[in-house]
Amino acid sequence: MELKFRVAARVGKPVAEVFEAVVNPAELSRYFTTGGAKGRLETGATVMWDFHDFPGAFPVEVVEVVKDQRIVLRWAADDGDPVPGQSAGYQTTITMTFESLPDGRTLVAIAEEGWRETPNGLKASYNNCGGWMQMLCAMKAYIDHGINLREGMFK
Repeated sequence: MELKFRVAARVGKPVAEVFEAVVNPAELSRYFTTGGAKGRLETGATVMWDFHDFPGAFPVEVVEVVKDQRIVLRWAADDGDPVPGQSAGYQTTITMTFESLPDGRTLVAIAEEGWRETPNGLKASYNNCGGWMQMLCAMKAYIDHGINLREGMFK
């Protein structure tokens, strides 16, 4: 079974505003990266994301950015599951898509794939699925209502 998922949410603002809230590290740090984001998401860049609920900042490789449409990222799978004969570290791929809706809202979808088909890979994929859904909820609350859902949640 291939380990992958997709989550989505509708945010009540135009696509350009929603897209900017993800690629701009100052905006992303206001609702998602509780320890801060460093570096704008641009094709070929490596940025740093830090979370109070996950120890230490870590690199995020920016594979592709298509303005107001798509962001593709890669980061460490962190499943803690070394496989004999294979490198312990490997990456998963995250694809975010942004679709302008007729009513002026934006549909944001986040998919992640690439875990090894192991019990720890399955567990890591479930953890990330929940994390990305939480990101979408926090984004919606912040963009639509100016509320930071994650403030004080983990520290």
